[in-house]
Amino acid sequence: MTNLKEKIRSIQDFPQKGVVFRDITTLLKDADALQEAFDALIAQTAHTQFDLVVGPESRGFIFGMPLAYHLHKGFVPIRKAGKLPAEVIRKEYALEYGTAVIEIHKDAVQKGQKVIIVDDLLATGGTARAMVELLEEMGAVVEGLFFLIELESLEGRKVLEGYSVHSLLQYD
Repeated sequence: MTNLKEKIRSIQDFPQKGVVFRDITTLLKDADALQEAFDALIAQTAHTQFDLVVGPESRGFIFGMPLAYHLHKGFVPIRKAGKLPAEVIRKEYALEYGTAVIEIHKDAVQKGQKVIIVDDLLATGGTARAMVELLEEMGAVVEGLFFLIELESLEGRKVLEGYSVHSLLQYD
């Protein structure tokens, strides 16, 4: 088995001084590590009953879409504002420095549908929480959130208290 953490490049002081950026592109280009990461993600979802995989732009697409394909589930993208062509529902949320807006097609999920959210990173939990709120406002049931990486020191899991949260790799 590969140590997946060894396949992720750490870049000091990016995007600003004092931040250690966890670059997944080095894992993505390694076929064995990529396969192992997906196999582990698939295994984590094995005991969760759901109808759809939801992934945010853009790295949530990288992990969510192949997972949906492998599990024979539909995939629903959540995008940045202004990227979806049909009628949308939107959610504005706070970031460390300002706000952001995410959108989903109004007809993307039906009331009562069970969904999981898949993304590359859980940091402060703000984006994940906004996705959960958006999906629940639409009537979806969020059965779990699955991440490749969790930055534990940022305590994003606390923002998602009460939800089933899973991460493959944890960093301080």
